[in-house]
Amino acid sequence: MKLNLNFNKTYQTFEGIGASGAWWAQIAGGWDNVDPESGLAVRDRISQLLYSKTEGIGMRTYRYNIGGGSAESGRGDYSDPARRAQSFDNGKGGYDFSKDANAVYMMKRAAADGADEIILFVNSPIERLTKNHKAHLNKNQIFRTNLAPENYGDFADYILDVAEHFVKEGLPVKYVSPINEPMWIWNGGQEGCHYSPRQAGKVMRCVAKKLAERKVLSGVMLSGVENGDIRWFNKAYTRHLLKYPEVRAKIDSVDLHSYCLKQKFLPAFANDRLAFVKRFRKWMDKKYPEMPVKMSEWCHMQGGKNTGMDSALETAKVMCEDIGILNVTSWQHWIACSLYDYCDGLIYLDTEKRGFELTKRYYVTGNFSKYIPFGAVRFEVKSDDASVTALGFRKDGKVYLVLVNFSKEKKKTAFDADAFIAVTDKNSNLREYTVEKDKEVIIMPESVTTVILR
Repeated sequence: MKLNLNFNKTYQTFEGIGASGAWWAQIAGGWDNVDPESGLAVRDRISQLLYSKTEGIGMRTYRYNIGGGSAESGRGDYSDPARRAQSFDNGKGGYDFSKDANAVYMMKRAAADGADEIILFVNSPIERLTKNHKAHLNKNQIFRTNLAPENYGDFADYILDVAEHFVKEGLPVKYVSPINEPMWIWNGGQEGCHYSPRQAGKVMRCVAKKLAERKVLSGVMLSGVENGDIRWFNKAYTRHLLKYPEVRAKIDSVDLHSYCLKQKFLPAFANDRLAFVKRFRKWMDKKYPEMPVKMSEWCHMQGGKNTGMDSALETAKVMCEDIGILNVTSWQHWIACSLYDYCDGLIYLDTEKRGFELTKRYYVTGNFSKYIPFGAVRFEVKSDDASVTALGFRKDGKVYLVLVNFSKEKKKTAFDADAFIAVTDKNSNLREYTVEKDKEVIIMPESVTTVILR
């Protein structure tokens, strides 16, 4: 196998990898029992595994959910109590920042372990401000927003007050995301709020105006609008997001989710995720060539618990497509930890034993997050073997390659410099070793391999 490294053709500057604390941090954040392997409290060990460069995979971004308050009110229809969330609203126009203590603990611990970017994101406005005083629509309501225009200002004030609180506490809050997956109906199952593209733009404009007035938040930007599928309405939401000068002044990227949940009733072209990735990239290059794109949420979206390489390779495939074709500057998992019999988190939690289990998705994510530094510039890499996907980055005189071998066969290559290598496959978890210049390097079957060259 031969790799062609073209340093003259460069793309985006990459910022890093992240994940959210939604639906698990409010539970695991209370696990102060000792992890026998590390001697740390289990909650601290989980954070370390996710965000420490030396003791974990060194992710950079932590996404904290500013909850709507359904966990306290008990209102609404939720498939799992963990999908409810507390709010800091005390119901009297003030705040109680002692609430959501476990999730706040995990956010603070992540920052202590190495997360230097926190995004505060909102699924639903607080119940006091919604039309039905729930954190989702009623069952008989479809495609209607639950936030009245007269409450846009109060909603903006609330989330910015929360941001100010955490900034004053010294947390590295870099972004506020007022809207999450606005295209969906959100009339049960979890907290959520629908907005049309026009409504989403107006909400973002309101928040942007108020954000510009807050000196404490001068280092905080807007993130949005985090539409929920790579196929549907991204152009419409982006147009309405970027039409307002106030928003353009406080936003430095278009953030979206690159889900593409295949449906049998749709024709084949409608399930072709990669085609939609290419189309949106082409459209952004034409309409907004100076505006970066970030991928702020994805998970495998497959039923059943899966800790193996098949799911890890699917994760690596999507990461390579989003980074290598959509040119995203940041890539973020949905939930870092999972409570479910589902193919989503990097770590599975055991609520009975208050323990955890690592997945191959965790280690494959580490092939990116642990080794590719913040600010590395992507350059063109081509493999002469169609079964191997390659990404390349450069920073400070070093070259960083990520090679994904989807085949069941070993591949052989060599480099014209001494190579540091980290490999994840069915038998190895970020196994590190070195190979001298011009010596043969084996790329294992069904593996993700990171190579660092000087």
